Amino acid sequence: MSVAILKDSRKLSFRKGIHPADREELSRDQAIEVLPTPEVVRIPLLQHLGAPSKVCIEARAEVRMGQRIAEASPGLSANIHASVDGKTAREGLVTLPNGRRVATLPIKSNPEQGLEGEALKEVYLGGNWSFDPECLDPADIARSTLEAGIVGMGGAAFPTHIKLAKNEKKPIADILVNGCECEPYLTADHRLMIESPDSVIAGSLMVQRATGAKHVSICIEDNKPKAIEAIRQAIGDRDIDIKVMKSKYPQGSEKALTVAALGRAVPTGGLPLDVGVVVVNVGTAASVARTVLRGMPLTHRIVTVTGEGIVQPKNLLVPIGTDFKTLIDACGGLREDVDIARIIAGGPMMGFAITDLDTPVTKGTSGITVLTAESIRREQATACVRCGMCVDVCPLDLVPTKLALAARHQNVELLNRYHIDACMECGCCAYQCPAGIPLVQLIRSGKILKRNRK
Repeated sequence: MSVAILKDSRKLSFRKGIHPADREELSRDQAIEVLPTPEVVRIPLLQHLGAPSKVCIEARAEVRMGQRIAEASPGLSANIHASVDGKTAREGLVTLPNGRRVATLPIKSNPEQGLEGEALKEVYLGGNWSFDPECLDPADIARSTLEAGIVGMGGAAFPTHIKLAKNEKKPIADILVNGCECEPYLTADHRLMIESPDSVIAGSLMVQRATGAKHVSICIEDNKPKAIEAIRQAIGDRDIDIKVMKSKYPQGSEKALTVAALGRAVPTGGLPLDVGVVVVNVGTAASVARTVLRGMPLTHRIVTVTGEGIVQPKNLLVPIGTDFKTLIDACGGLREDVDIARIIAGGPMMGFAITDLDTPVTKGTSGITVLTAESIRREQATACVRCGMCVDVCPLDLVPTKLALAARHQNVELLNRYHIDACMECGCCAYQCPAGIPLVQLIRSGKILKRNRK
């Protein structure tokens, strides 16, 4: 085993980026708690990158936790499973945090559940995760991941089985397991690595087996020493590296991580696959292990509920489809002694502000962040002064102010010229902009404009 724990001057990183306050102290020491089963879950039929899933059960059917209720559409899509025991209701509509209106399948929970509370937590996080990788067929791992509806748990929600399918034209040399969790406030991955490191290791080895990669590295930012130590102990004598990354945003993005950890630049418009790399989140890796070893599809996830506006920040294990209000209430509710300014699905950098607390948790919901007026920077937007600060921090070497200007003028030719599709909307530019210009919002509108003009 080689453990790349480097001296401070040599911690791995990438060019540019920013250093916002991480604010992890609000929830990082809060052990994962199991949310009591909600009375109703509303499960969106599109909670992954690609096409919506198609309902595959009869109306008003009795379902069990883990039962498939919607099938993946052809191409890029994912299966969806019931997250509680109960009875389905008529399909409805729900608005996701990104503003997209999608179909949803409600399930009314039974008074008694087959698996809940501490028993659920033990199956999800505890127990023995040992296995012999040589006894697993690589194709079976990818197939199990497809059947289980596993997607990227870091937020992108890319169907994982596609990453695990062997590609003879683009062989994989390295697996990077992403435990950076660089988004401020969020600690779901941090707690997973501390409380269930063996599941992360097992899933990492399964991803290696499925892809045929030669090396596995687990990448963790240096502000998570307990997670680093827990993972190091779980590795034992296995041939897995720990790469300690400098705490910087967006260290956990696939392209930045590939450059920082391996020194390989992903081409514009390309993927880590193009340079022989597969990147999976630690939560995704644990989900793969849970599926292969315990037959559990993706029905629950860990969500951090945090921010200065929450009475008691927590890390909760919740059924997919649970509404945000239920999670907030489980944390004591919103503080009444402060001015609540914003409730965000995700973290403050890449998350989406919401106004409807009936919004359901999806496979990609890593957190709910409640910010007060004192904890956010409010500035009146002024004219761009061409200072170049947005360019100085963009990890992809784009020119955000040009993209924003092209979006404002609805100039698709300029949007293409400045590579708008390469932007990952990390928010570094908006964070740094002294004029307070909403660069990310403008870039998002530019992407919609370009898509609608096709």
